[in-house]
Amino acid sequence: MAAVLPAHVQFSGHETFPLRQLWLRKAYVAVTRAGGPKKNGVSPKTVFAPNIGIREFGVGKNMVASIRHWALACDVLQENAGLLSIGAVGNALLSGSKGLDPYFEKPATAWLVHWLLAGKALRSTTWWWVFNRVSAQVFDADSVADALFAAAEQHGIRVSRVTLKRDVEVCMRCYLSRRDGREIDDAAEPLLAELGLVTELHNGSFQFRRGAQASLPDGIFAYALLEFWEAKDKVTGSKQATLSFETIAHEYGAPGRVFKLDERSIGERLTNLEEVTEGQLRWSDTAGIRQISRKPKGTEATLKQQLLRDAYGR
Repeated sequence: MAAVLPAHVQFSGHETFPLRQLWLRKAYVAVTRAGGPKKNGVSPKTVFAPNIGIREFGVGKNMVASIRHWALACDVLQENAGLLSIGAVGNALLSGSKGLDPYFEKPATAWLVHWLLAGKALRSTTWWWVFNRVSAQVFDADSVADALFAAAEQHGIRVSRVTLKRDVEVCMRCYLSRRDGREIDDAAEPLLAELGLVTELHNGSFQFRRGAQASLPDGIFAYALLEFWEAKDKVTGSKQATLSFETIAHEYGAPGRVFKLDERSIGERLTNLEEVTEGQLRWSDTAGIRQISRKPKGTEATLKQQLLRDAYGR
């Protein structure tokens, strides 16, 4: 049986640059300026062409391509038929006076971006693999790249080990504070370093930090849970009324795995769900059956918007 991979598989695209603190905002500003009100915020993708992007962002052409990649991977931008527009996450975080975190200063944003890369993984397969398929507490880039290469081969996906090892290394650098500084923009801290999910050991290997993740808002946890549930519904073709504790804690792509939560912390967050969602998600533990059920008052899209606002204290 072939190893499990996310629904959308993509390696590379980041030009070996980890996601920096304000790159997503820069991409949003560039596209909204190029689109303008007369074009309904839709911009030609030439805004990231080297001759334009170098002037716009003040960085080299490879870094311009990296900014575009990260903006698309995090749903700050969407691309369709050669045109760029603002994605749902971009609108929620950055849109005008209603933007939840226009300067990416709040912990909720880093956790949301981590979920988009390691949970939804539309353009970040390696991130999904590292946080879902790597079960060892301590690991190194070579062993992860080898396992990912074997999985890609099983699925008939052609990709080199060199590309995969580079992908793993960039993934790790997204979660680690910088030790050096070169040009101003490159010296900015990676956006996800504040999460503390990964530490680097003296021998060059890496270690996960599992636990309660105190800075993770309940709203972001519940938002991710709904997106995970929606993805499961698409696979099965039916809408499940309940979701078990074991699924939420241990299944690939589930919030428990992606956020590296321990079981006790998952249980505490599930117990809080009824209050967080105003009764739309409910936890029960009866006769040894631990599960949540859902009864949205409106659409789940509306509930997700509410959860994001709550996560940012809005």
